[in-house]
Amino acid sequence: MKVFKTLTGVALAALITTAAMADNHAIRMGTEGAYAPYNFINDAGEVDGFEREVGDELCKRAKLECTWVTNEWDSIIPNLVSGNYDTIIAGMSITAERDEVIDFTQEYFPPDPSTYVGLAGTSMDATKGTVAAQTGTIQAGHAAETAKAVVEFATPEEVTAAVRNGEVDAAIADDAFWQDVVKASNGELEFIGEPVMLGGGIGMGVRESDTELKEKMNAAIASMKADGTLTKMIAKWFDGRMVKY
Repeated sequence: MKVFKTLTGVALAALITTAAMADNHAIRMGTEGAYAPYNFINDAGEVDGFEREVGDELCKRAKLECTWVTNEWDSIIPNLVSGNYDTIIAGMSITAERDEVIDFTQEYFPPDPSTYVGLAGTSMDATKGTVAAQTGTIQAGHAAETAKAVVEFATPEEVTAAVRNGEVDAAIADDAFWQDVVKASNGELEFIGEPVMLGGGIGMGVRESDTELKEKMNAAIASMKADGTLTKMIAKWFDGRMVKY
């Protein structure tokens, strides 16, 4: 669940007409492709994960033809505003700061705890030492306020490597991201400290001018909540987690 840093020199796209409404209802779904289980690139080189499955179902219900585009996290909002794709569906938390630049649908995933990870045997005090986080995330903002120092990295993989290599005392990210990483570490990494609640749930980002697209996606999300489809997808991708809508 990530936070957008203040954009400088990026105009709000008030006059942009979305391809979703102008080009035979075809839209481009922008994601990072590097934040499993939300989104990742599979062995076939395709976007995969929870958000791929959710996004495809949303497009089906909204009667939209969707294609997937990947973009690095640190420029994912500017490239939405610039018209390089029409939505952001990338584990992005709904925040007041982001909402000043883009618009959001209702949330399709509830707020997820942020947790700290360190090498096995790491003291809880490490959460207040030098902490790694991905650039432009709500976790980086939190660490900047609570830790002695925060070291920001461009990708989640670099954050994980920093704590493994001992470059930092601990690292912070979404709990759902850490679960598989910690399990796969065979005891090398472990959770430390207490979880913290950051952000207001994950929603789809759209340009502020794309009100029709937002309405279509909101209706599709609501229908997935109502018939239990979204609950089943969350349980599938997040180790049986039960979320009731």
